[in-house]
Amino acid sequence: MSTLKVDGIRSNSASSDAITLASDGTCTANLSNRQNPNLIINGNFVVAQRGVSSTSNGHQTVDRWQATNNGYDETFTQAQVDVASGTTPYTLGFRKAFSITNGNQTSGAQSSSYIFVYQKIEAQNIANSGWNYTDPNSFITLSFWIKSSVSQSFNGYIKAEDATYIYNFNTGTLTANTWTKVTKTIPGNSNLVFNNDVGNGMLLVLNPYLGTDYTDSGTSVNTWIPYVGASRSPVSTTTWWTTNDATFQITGVQLEVGSTASSFALESYADTLRKCQRYFYVLADQDGGSTQRPVANLQAYTTSFLYGVCDLPVEMRTPPSITSSSGTEYFLLYGGGGTTAVYAPQVYSARQSTSTVELQVISATTNIVAGRAYFMRTNNANAYVHFSAEL
Repeated sequence: MSTLKVDGIRSNSASSDAITLASDGTCTANLSNRQNPNLIINGNFVVAQRGVSSTSNGHQTVDRWQATNNGYDETFTQAQVDVASGTTPYTLGFRKAFSITNGNQTSGAQSSSYIFVYQKIEAQNIANSGWNYTDPNSFITLSFWIKSSVSQSFNGYIKAEDATYIYNFNTGTLTANTWTKVTKTIPGNSNLVFNNDVGNGMLLVLNPYLGTDYTDSGTSVNTWIPYVGASRSPVSTTTWWTTNDATFQITGVQLEVGSTASSFALESYADTLRKCQRYFYVLADQDGGSTQRPVANLQAYTTSFLYGVCDLPVEMRTPPSITSSSGTEYFLLYGGGGTTAVYAPQVYSARQSTSTVELQVISATTNIVAGRAYFMRTNNANAYVHFSAEL
C-alpha cells in the first residue's frame, strides 16, 4: 500500500482547489451536492403566497423578499415572472424570477430616490452556519443571476445587523436583456457579530438605484466597513432609473459557506414553501378565485363571539400577528342548523405561540347560533386571513 501526499486537488480548468488537505489529517471540500447549503430562502422565487404582482412596498409578492421605492414620479411594479425558455438560467432549472419594473421618472433622479430589493436572514441561521465569520480566512460566497433592460453596473451589499458592518459589491457592467451570473466571495472580519437568536442577523440588498442621500463616491467595495446610512453604497449609475419602464430581474440567489459557488440547491416546491411558512402562513387565501375556502373549526360562545385553535403547519419564527379582510359577507359559518353570514368580522388572537394560535372572531351582527361552527371564506376573492412572523 502507498500514500499520495498532496496539499490540494483541483480540476485542470479550476481556479481553486476542490479539496484542501490540512496538516492534521483533515480536509476541506467544496461540494456541489451538499444538502441545501443556501442561507437564502426562496432564492429561485417559486413561492409567492401573497400574489404575483404589486405596486406597493414591502412583502407583497415572492416570499421572504421585499422591494421598496421612494422619491418617484410613478411607482414601480414588483412581480414574480417566468424565466424564458432557452436562456441559461432556464436550462439550469430556474422557472421563476423576481422582477422590478421602474415607472416613468420624468423628474429624473432625485437625491431621495431609491429602489432596492432585499431579504433579511435570521441571526441564528448565520451563527450556526459553520462560517467562522470573525476569521478573514473563512468565507461565504454569494451568487445570483441578474438581467437588466439597461446596460450598466449595479451595486449591492450585505449588512451584518448585530454589528452594523456592511460589505459592498458591484455586478460589473451588464449587457442589456442578457442573463449574467455574478459571484462574490466574502471573507470574515473580526468586527462581525451574529447573535444566536431569531432576530434579523443579515441583510442582503440589491440596488437598481440609490439616490445621493444614501451614496458616497468614497465608499469602499469588497471589504467590510462600518455602516453609515448616508454612505451605504457607492454612487449609483442613473441610466436605469431615468429609462422609462426599465426592468431589473434576479433569480438563483444563493449564499453559502465556503470560497466557491456551488450549483444552486434546487429543492421541491413543498420544501421551499415550508421554509417560507416559518415567516408567513396563509390560513385563508386571497387568490382571486370565486369558490369558497375552509378556514377553521370554531365554537360560538355567544351570538357574536367565536373561538377556536389553529395548529400551524410549521413552527413560526415568533408568535405571529394576524391580518384579515373585513367586508360584508366575506365569511360564512356553517353550524347551528344553518348557514350564517358573518358581517365585517374582526379576526384576531389574544394568545398564540410559534406553533398554535387561538383564533377569535367577532361579528358585527348578533345573529350567530351558539355551538360548533365551521368558518368559511366566501366566494369573495378578496377575503383572507394571514399569519405573519416576518423579520
